[in-house]
Amino acid sequence: TEDDSWAGRMVAWGVMSEREAQADAKAHVLTGWLGADATESEPRVRTFTPPGPGAVVVCSDGLWNYLPEADTLRAAAPFARTDPRRTAAALVRTALDAGGHDNVTVVVVPFPLAEHSGAGIGRQLNRERSDE
Repeated sequence: TEDDSWAGRMVAWGVMSEREAQADAKAHVLTGWLGADATESEPRVRTFTPPGPGAVVVCSDGLWNYLPEADTLRAAAPFARTDPRRTAAALVRTALDAGGHDNVTVVVVPFPLAEHSGAGIGRQLNRERSDE
């Protein structure tokens, strides 16, 4: 996805490398969002069809800050297709154990969905409201 953050803007504008931007204290300051108070809300919607059976993990930066590489995320989620609820909870725990201090949101969607009885199973932790 596109990152609506200060770091994402700096990289998009060619002002900083991704490594430099992510290391800055302002890296995760939001520059765009949807909602009643949004000044510029141009949603970007994309369609993605997985190339084969598996699972799609949708997460906030509260997780991908700690597991930014696809291979690392895949290794941390061995039961994503068969136990999405347990996988979402384990990924949230991974972020927290790594020192997560942000909101951590994870949704795991088995694919193809028809093989499963429900939609994606999610887990969210808002550090301001809970210390799970």
